[in-house]
Amino acid sequence: MNAFFNEDHEALRQLARDFAERELEPIAHEIDEEEYFPVEVFNEMAEMGFFGLKIPEEYGGSGLDARAYVCVMEELSKKCVSAAVLVSAANTLGCEPLLLAGTEEQKNKYLPQVASGEAFIAFGLTEPNAGSDAGSMTTRAEEDGDDYIINGRKCFITGAPFAKYCMVFAKTDPEKGAKGISCFFVDMSLPGVSIGKNEDKMGQRAIATSDVILEDVRVPKSEMLGEVNLGFITAMKTLSMGRIGVGCQSIGLAQGAMDLAVKHIKERKQFGRRLCDFQAIQFEMAKLETKLNAARLLVYNAAFEKDMGNDVTKAAAMAKFFASETCLEVVSGCLQMFGGYGYSKEYPIERLYRDARVLTIYEGTSQIQQIVIAGQMLK
Repeated sequence: MNAFFNEDHEALRQLARDFAERELEPIAHEIDEEEYFPVEVFNEMAEMGFFGLKIPEEYGGSGLDARAYVCVMEELSKKCVSAAVLVSAANTLGCEPLLLAGTEEQKNKYLPQVASGEAFIAFGLTEPNAGSDAGSMTTRAEEDGDDYIINGRKCFITGAPFAKYCMVFAKTDPEKGAKGISCFFVDMSLPGVSIGKNEDKMGQRAIATSDVILEDVRVPKSEMLGEVNLGFITAMKTLSMGRIGVGCQSIGLAQGAMDLAVKHIKERKQFGRRLCDFQAIQFEMAKLETKLNAARLLVYNAAFEKDMGNDVTKAAAMAKFFASETCLEVVSGCLQMFGGYGYSKEYPIERLYRDARVLTIYEGTSQIQQIVIAGQMLK
């Protein structure tokens, strides 16, 4: 236990660690190869309360703090980052907008479904020509009596093929750019909603990702989240918490790689000596361990600041930026310790290497994080 966490946090961490070792580690390779996430494991995660960690108790969740969320995310990511993505999606992208801007009716309708695992809510912000520049989206929502008619296409939407709802960001006042974007809850079974093909991704293959196509989709005005034209603000505030989650994925995945590498260099012999007896190997591992721990402290601090009620825009961006970039360096360095074996799919380090690559891209690229950090410094 350290200064950031109390006994309850550490008990939750141990619970998540035990689950990850028992349920996730044995299947991580298979579900990557087969590109599916087992329903029974998803349901067990729901029963353990992982999807409702940050959802208040009155809406069916556990009402825990950001540091509790970090404990679970870090441990799951050590064994299977795809599982952690599901937890992250539920606790940040799937519930944070509701907690920020939802009506009581909306919270009571959607949050219990997320906490129980009954419903997965996808986050529909990115478009084919609007990635980092989300304000240039072309999806439109036009007012029509008591409804809005939505037309557009979202891409790289995590969990879209199995989502029950999608939080769709669309322009209600195109002339205003980012200041003319609103957010809507779209039932994925509505007429006009369709799903594109599953993306054939490099990593995190156990979680389906696809386009969401909206063609004259009629959505009641009661399904607008927050006020008209303020959806972009909600999205950006949501991503601050999401970035802490990606930071957790990064330090957890990197630690998983370090654990594999340490075990390997203690056992593998070359030139009559264990790899860990070579000073060059020791120095490399020391460098990676130091950077990993620095990244971990940035993530822990961002969660702590969130729990203290402080603005975490800069802290979350720094945590996401440094932790994700560090993760790539750590996993690459650890794979190098395996030599040719690290390049084989028979060794889990190969999967970790592929899973890590997207961490510097989704929920804001490293370049976007630097823009956010500088903007907070210079405002």
